[in-house]
Amino acid sequence: MIRNACHSFRALEPTKAIRGSCLNTLSKRRKTLDYHYVVRSCGWAIARQWPLIQQRTWVRNATSKATLAIKDLPQGAITPEPLSDKEWQDEPVYPTMVQQARNNMRKFENCVLLTKAGSFYELYFEHAEEYGPLLNLKVAQRRTSAGPVSMAGFPIYQLDRFLKILVQDLNKYVAISDEFAANSSDKVKSGGLLFDRRVTRVVTPGTLIDENFMDPSENNYLLAIHVEDQPQVNAAPDKVSLVKSHRSGETMLDLPAAIGLAWLDLSTGDFYTQSTALSSLPSAVSRIDPREVILDNSLRDLDDIMIALPLRKDHFVITYYAIPPAITPISAWAPMLESDVPPGVASEFTNEEVAAGSSLLEYVKTRMQGLSMRLQPPIRRHTTEAMGIDKNSMRALEIKSTVRDGVFKGSLLHAISRTSTKSGARLLSSWLSSPSTSLSLINSRLDLVSQFLENPVLREDIISMLRRSYDSQRLVQKFSLGRGDADDLISLLRTIEAMKAIATVLVAHQIGQESTAQSSTADNDFTESLVVGTDSISNVLRRFNITEPSVLAKHIIEAIDEDGLMQSHRIEDDEVAAVAAMAQDVVSDEGTNEEMASMPKKIRSKTSAKTGSTKDSDTEYGDVWIMRKSASPILEQLHETLDDLKQEKRILAEELRERLSAATLTLRWTPGLGHICHIKGKDLRASLVSLEAARSVSSSKSTRSFHLPEWTNLGSRIDQAKLQIRAEEQQIFQDLRQQVVLNLVKLRRNAAVLDELDIACSFASLASEQNLTRPILTNGLSHKIIAGRHPMVTIGLEEQGRTFTTNDCFVGEQDRIWLVTGPNMAGKSTFLRQNALISILAQVGSFVPAEYAEIGIVDQIFSRVGSADNLFQDQSTFMVEMLETAAILKQATPRSFVIMDEVGRGTTPEDGIAVGYACLHHLYHINRCRTLFATHFHVLADMTKDLEQVGCYCTDVAEDAQGSFYYVHRLRRGINRQSHALKVARIAGTSAALSPQFVYQSG
Repeated sequence: MIRNACHSFRALEPTKAIRGSCLNTLSKRRKTLDYHYVVRSCGWAIARQWPLIQQRTWVRNATSKATLAIKDLPQGAITPEPLSDKEWQDEPVYPTMVQQARNNMRKFENCVLLTKAGSFYELYFEHAEEYGPLLNLKVAQRRTSAGPVSMAGFPIYQLDRFLKILVQDLNKYVAISDEFAANSSDKVKSGGLLFDRRVTRVVTPGTLIDENFMDPSENNYLLAIHVEDQPQVNAAPDKVSLVKSHRSGETMLDLPAAIGLAWLDLSTGDFYTQSTALSSLPSAVSRIDPREVILDNSLRDLDDIMIALPLRKDHFVITYYAIPPAITPISAWAPMLESDVPPGVASEFTNEEVAAGSSLLEYVKTRMQGLSMRLQPPIRRHTTEAMGIDKNSMRALEIKSTVRDGVFKGSLLHAISRTSTKSGARLLSSWLSSPSTSLSLINSRLDLVSQFLENPVLREDIISMLRRSYDSQRLVQKFSLGRGDADDLISLLRTIEAMKAIATVLVAHQIGQESTAQSSTADNDFTESLVVGTDSISNVLRRFNITEPSVLAKHIIEAIDEDGLMQSHRIEDDEVAAVAAMAQDVVSDEGTNEEMASMPKKIRSKTSAKTGSTKDSDTEYGDVWIMRKSASPILEQLHETLDDLKQEKRILAEELRERLSAATLTLRWTPGLGHICHIKGKDLRASLVSLEAARSVSSSKSTRSFHLPEWTNLGSRIDQAKLQIRAEEQQIFQDLRQQVVLNLVKLRRNAAVLDELDIACSFASLASEQNLTRPILTNGLSHKIIAGRHPMVTIGLEEQGRTFTTNDCFVGEQDRIWLVTGPNMAGKSTFLRQNALISILAQVGSFVPAEYAEIGIVDQIFSRVGSADNLFQDQSTFMVEMLETAAILKQATPRSFVIMDEVGRGTTPEDGIAVGYACLHHLYHINRCRTLFATHFHVLADMTKDLEQVGCYCTDVAEDAQGSFYYVHRLRRGINRQSHALKVARIAGTSAALSPQFVYQSG
């Protein structure tokens, strides 16, 4: 009461009557009403006048009247003052449900709040006004006692669609507020609301789990970066000012800072850490390719000069987060991991890696709002165990996307991908980003590819079985997060069956039997029988663990009724259709043509589903069970009880039909009337006199309904039996979930084997299609490639009916540097790139496009090709080229492979030649690495003629007597001093502009 009065008193222009009402309300309270109570209940507007109010004469007598002169009160508008969080929570102005949304919006102020309300998710206040138009939702005004409230909403089944727009397209964070049944006390506090609404999850670009819009072929990594001993802005003003003047992430490379990286994929449970230097950070992040990057709030002031600027340049989503100063040790990560990290392994992680991992897990816990999870133990990545490919080379070599359009088609990954599963595609993408430098690992992969290449029938059998499997990595992770449902259990069952079938086929291949060998052999004894094998397939079989997953699969088969599950889906589809039809009706009645066109086609074409609110006793439409009756003894007994009750129901119905002579009588249940007896048609003349306890509840010209205690009691018992069955089914389902979690490690390891088999079969199919050759990997420092081809250009030419001109490459032994000259358009850049790509494919474990390839292990690949500027950071094309060149000269080792194309262009010939010669000199004497160096500065061949291990090679143009010409893409030893640029210009259609008077005559 006092609070309501205070709301009126706090109006901006309170009238005399309002002031009087407020004071009269206060005067009815005890005289001991203290100042703090007024602050809590009424806010500062009343509290500031409390001393004046206390000076009044308080009279307890009911007939007395307290008076106070209006002139004694402050006049005019009361200046509003901000309330603290507690005051605001204690003063609900809006209706309770709207107030819950407002509270959550303030608590998660950086997020877009979606509040569940029945069958819809709704946005309120400024969120509805800002994001409603972006989501193509109609914004309405809801009238409340506190004024109109903007709101917009969409059906629950469209959640993924709008999450995609908000999270993936707009890079927003979304807080999802779900409904929870309110207890008695909460109902009183909320004014009778049945549900409380709390945020259960914050969805960000890096914390996606199982959303339908996730790219199934790519990992969804969340990355945390920790800077150890980070330099302060005022600690080194000279260096900081230098960086700010150039606005270049690369010019910060000399600042001392140890960087710790930790990244995970919540959808698969993969968890990795790595240490790196500031100079390598952009390339490391580019290789990981995270969807979201977490930085500590303390880095905000340094973002323009250290970390964030290079990340923004590559369009990564950056989240600043208040990371706790205390670092959680690895031993405390156990509750979030599927297994503990052994102390010996934990000691190998550096301090910055532990700090990054601690920040990462803390951020995930806050976003998941306490949801339990089981990640894989962190794997420490070493820079020496994988080929380093910097971000410029990833882009220039078009490993995952094209340079020109940034699309997947035309990339190396697109050219070689033949995988049958989505998880296999993700692993292949990871391998291409980090090719191995382990000779034994590469050869084991090549051995497996050779096995499948030599046995095409075996390969096709494995591929067909892989296609019957599902994405077990993400399936298992869903269960570890408590989100898996019955459909996921069936998918997991199919995957386990595919594992068993694959193991059976591999065993049959190994022991020389038919591929139709009994699966029992694969279940238990195959690993023991082949433990002595040393070939690649025996190694694969030893990694399989089928026994426990087979037991799990058996339990799933015995528990889940797939027919019942399909029927439940049909019912859900009908409910969705009903909601969609209702939405269509609303839009057709009140919306515009544009809004109608924006409706999904399935909704626009779907007719309204006929849904009745009355359940007929004979149809039992709602009795759909997803568990078999024999799933447990308790469930079997409950179904027997239910069957007995249904039999009683049928007997009661027959008795009533006979007693009333009403053949149309049925026993039903309705939401409004409960358990009723229903008759219709000619049976309306039947008298209820013989049923003393019958009570009519509704009637019409064609129907009559009445209550009967016998049916009410029996119906309640039936409902109770159904509830008990639902509860037991849920318990059985939880038990199956727990069994999946207990088999997490085995299922994940089996899934990893399936993915490797998928890639091996994919590489074998690719080798068969394109006549690829198995490479020979050595610990040497040379390349010997005969008749090498560019994997992507070859495909493009074949689509046009043309052939690719092959070339040899013998760089490293006799000639450590190849200086390549020749005309424009004659294939110099293609030659450079194809040899880098062949090196990557070889160390991934694939066959390569060449007749022969012997390659010494490459630790890093560097590429300086193409041109680009970075005007936002005040970097010209030439500046970008020099930055990339400097990085190569600083980081390349004798085991590296470097390709450089037209270094020194973009300036005067004299300066360009000087830059080119300086690079060649440094690469020859300091880096001493394998290098392919293409240039139009022919004089460089003369300047390097005294360098014994620099070989000169060139391409040509052949001309006939009529002036026609064609390119000779085959390389030969020598120097071509003609670039033939004018011929290219004429081909491009600029011949009119290149008239003789504007062109110098060249010798």
